[in-house]
Amino acid sequence: MKMSGEDNSMIKETFFITHGNPILTVEDTHPLRPFFETWREKIFTMKPKAILVISGHWETDHPAVNAVHINDTIYDFDDYPQAMYKLKYPAPGSPDLASRVEEIMKKSGFDTVHIDKKRGLDHGAWVPLMYMYPEADIPVCQLSVQPKLDGTYHYNLGRALAPLRDEGVLIIGSGSATHPLDETPHYHGGVAPWAADFDSWLDVALTKGRFEEVNTYETKAPNWELAHPFPEHFYPLHVVVGAAGEKWKAELIHTSWDHGTLCHGSYKFTST
Repeated sequence: MKMSGEDNSMIKETFFITHGNPILTVEDTHPLRPFFETWREKIFTMKPKAILVISGHWETDHPAVNAVHINDTIYDFDDYPQAMYKLKYPAPGSPDLASRVEEIMKKSGFDTVHIDKKRGLDHGAWVPLMYMYPEADIPVCQLSVQPKLDGTYHYNLGRALAPLRDEGVLIIGSGSATHPLDETPHYHGGVAPWAADFDSWLDVALTKGRFEEVNTYETKAPNWELAHPFPEHFYPLHVVVGAAGEKWKAELIHTSWDHGTLCHGSYKFTST
């Protein structure tokens, strides 16, 4: 069943955000806090009918979307301050949106789409949303990534989701512009050269509209093995690029760094 919507509910934008370390929930000086807190003022002023978040923290073999009435807050992190485990983001879910996601994806050739009637929101979703939409009054569904597949697959997954924008659904990919291994040495003199090179390549590829390069980053991107040794935090980007439609313009809307290796690069994609 198609979600109800009028012309003034159409959304032209999709977004890729770096959700960062969840410690930002108790660190007021974390560089991502002001970015998320001023989201509605500076980045996206429209109130969407619903939000679909593609999170790098939900990995499945086939696409899965959650369909619950109220989202549980998943604490998918260990050994953090106890105050963080008391935080709640009880946003409503949307079984209707979950069914719509399943419907349009199957029409686009994704034969297996799972509806998960138990899962809530992992920290890739609820941590940024807690500051972006603190009232928790907008229905939120979450969609998984398939790390065993490639960038082009996730781009095509996004293309299938594009009609949701016309129905007032805000599509957000939540991952990381770079996501090195925990044991990757921190760089205390600014930004690690390998990370700066990857970040520069990504920015040029996106702002110049060269999505084919991003889809095949393993053959195009410098230092990709260090930047994304595992692809789950990169694939949300591919999804939202696809969901932006055939013609789009990319804009860098935030950049900052953690330990000189974790890039908080975030982008807006506007259909033209």
